[in-house]
Amino acid sequence: MSKPPKLNLASIVAASAPATRGAPQTAEIVQLDRGAAPQKRGPATLKERARQMSVYLEPPVYDQLRDLAYAERTKMHAIMLEALDLLFKQRGARSIEQLSEHLPR
Repeated sequence: MSKPPKLNLASIVAASAPATRGAPQTAEIVQLDRGAAPQKRGPATLKERARQMSVYLEPPVYDQLRDLAYAERTKMHAIMLEALDLLFKQRGARSIEQLSEHLPR
């Protein structure tokens, strides 16, 4: 028993097109209208604007940070930003708020 012929896109398109007598069946290439360029939205979300950075914490440090966030009913991310702000202040660098003032949104 022989193997069935392998299908290709041209044969599938030709088989699905209505049959016309005497004319060879060919596939037609259609160009899609992409329209105008997408419109700019309002300010991007933090996830779209920011750069991601991984931090590896020992389990007791992570647990303590999670417990603080839970007790203060906030997110660990907010506490990390507060810690960075304190570090910047201690080192004489600009705060996160000062750095954010110069960002184009």
